[in-house]
Amino acid sequence: MGNDGGSIPTRRELVKEAARNPTTTELKETQNNQQEYYWTTCPLSQRPLATPIVSDSSGKLYNKDAVLEYLLPADDGTPGRIKSDNEEVLEGRVKSIRDVVEVKFEVVGEVSSVRKGGNMQKEEKWVCPIARKELGPGVKAVYLVPCGHAFSEIALKEVLAESCLQCNKPFSSENIIPILPTAPVDIARLATRIKNLKESGLTHSLKKAPGSNKKRKKNHDGGTEPAIGVTPVAEIDITKNASKPVTPQPSSGTATPRAGIKNAATASLTAKVLEDEKERIKKRKLGMNDNLKSLFSSGGSVTRKDGDFMTRGYSIPAGAKR
Repeated sequence: MGNDGGSIPTRRELVKEAARNPTTTELKETQNNQQEYYWTTCPLSQRPLATPIVSDSSGKLYNKDAVLEYLLPADDGTPGRIKSDNEEVLEGRVKSIRDVVEVKFEVVGEVSSVRKGGNMQKEEKWVCPIARKELGPGVKAVYLVPCGHAFSEIALKEVLAESCLQCNKPFSSENIIPILPTAPVDIARLATRIKNLKESGLTHSLKKAPGSNKKRKKNHDGGTEPAIGVTPVAEIDITKNASKPVTPQPSSGTATPRAGIKNAATASLTAKVLEDEKERIKKRKLGMNDNLKSLFSSGGSVTRKDGDFMTRGYSIPAGAKR
């Protein structure tokens, strides 16, 4: 080695140091850098966060226009890599616009321009409307679902309110969402919350999930029941009434439901139809109805001028020869 125009490696260059766990200071510094990045930059579009801003069930912040672009169908000219990268960022938490909530920060002062990476970027200063404390990296902030108003966590705990102090909408403790949480307890609570909401057919914004409204749902016995808001016309138990004759119910002021028919209005209508049918059968058995009977006279064969068309006319005298 040598005399060939190269360099002779030293031991320091050949022997690498053993891997070691980062120190607490290094971990804290890395965490602060990540917090500062996610508080100022949209991870979907890689652009600065600007109003309107939305958040998913994990508490991460995004530009609303970036989420809408992600949800729109991809054009043929859009690289598939971009879509896949966004899916890795969202981790399946956003399937529709109902899976995000618009976070409403209170902006104080004027929007300032800051040079970052050689470009001028606009920044907004967000504060807690209760404590007037600036919200950002190093500050535990939360927002409420479904209204989306943001506060500092310590101020909201001290107030102990059951409704939003900005819009007066009620909220529950489980719908207090920490913004960019780092504590394992907060992350686990948010994961449990969204799991329970999905089991109830709801989304992060407490709206119904797409496809959860089914026209028919199965009973525990395996049957089906009508959709909500649809009244069944008739519910007849075929197995019980297959061999039984149908008998009309007595007509009264209050309709009595027939056996096997659960709907009172349907039972009353059925009883009325059967009663009318019974009356028609009775008249048919008599051999004639009232209209036909009125054509004939009930008297003898006496000729009368005022008789009906069957008795009027010429009749042979009794003493006439035949």
